[in-house]
Amino acid sequence: MKLEALALVVAALVAGGGAHAEIASQKNLNLAAAKNAIAAAVAYGRTHDAPGAAIAVVDAGGNLLALERLDGTFTAGANISIGKARTAALFKQRTRVFEELINKGRTAMTALNDFTPLIGGIPIVIDGQVAGAIGVSGAASAQQDEELALAGAAALSGQAQPLLSNAPIHEFDAKAVTAAFAKGSPLLENEVYKVHASRRTEAGQVEVHDDETDVIYVVEGSATLITGGTPVDGKITAPGQFRAARLDGGETHEINRGDVFVIPAGVPHWFKEVRGPLLYFTVKPVAPAGAVQ
Repeated sequence: MKLEALALVVAALVAGGGAHAEIASQKNLNLAAAKNAIAAAVAYGRTHDAPGAAIAVVDAGGNLLALERLDGTFTAGANISIGKARTAALFKQRTRVFEELINKGRTAMTALNDFTPLIGGIPIVIDGQVAGAIGVSGAASAQQDEELALAGAAALSGQAQPLLSNAPIHEFDAKAVTAAFAKGSPLLENEVYKVHASRRTEAGQVEVHDDETDVIYVVEGSATLITGGTPVDGKITAPGQFRAARLDGGETHEINRGDVFVIPAGVPHWFKEVRGPLLYFTVKPVAPAGAVQ
């Protein structure tokens, strides 16, 4: 009888150990850590001309740990900063990603409950796990909101630690690239960037992109490129896309094989003259006009 009882106890201990082994441990912020993150964000703001901000820190479950609203910050900033932090923690992603997706047309995302898709929310990663997040609202710009949040997150991570991704790697062999250049067609397009194998044999229209920066690498040919100036006889041709017949004024550039040009979003540009087939890679990071200087 005693042996049977002992066997039952041992079995229970083994089963309990197995159940415990199946429970994953989770890094989680505490109040002291939250206060340290806020202090780091405030210190960064003082040295980078941030007129005011509301700063919130949440734990891994999106629960508020600490909030500070600096003098001069608009009242609603407190709730917005909490929303940014919660969104970053629960989705384990910078809130910039969601604002940019919505700007590109994924408006259905705005129907999600308790979701604040505004730039300024940063997950706090410790030992490879999202242990919480920090959200900032009310600084001089959305970019500055994010800078303050990054400073707060870095104070706890010890260093900037990336959120690792399993996104696929895209590979295009020489045959595929040659075929794309023959047609002048995209190699890859998604919500964050585009890669085009561009081809021109004649002058084009003036182009202005609201949220696409053009990074151009010339593979073959030459052309006269005009940037800046005032578009004449133009119209909106698609969301975020403007075309015009010509430019009044602007700066003239002679581009040749091997040249690289970076044309920020919102800057008019026009291939006024093209000599021979002009082949060039165009990489288009997506960011609103004025976000990149």
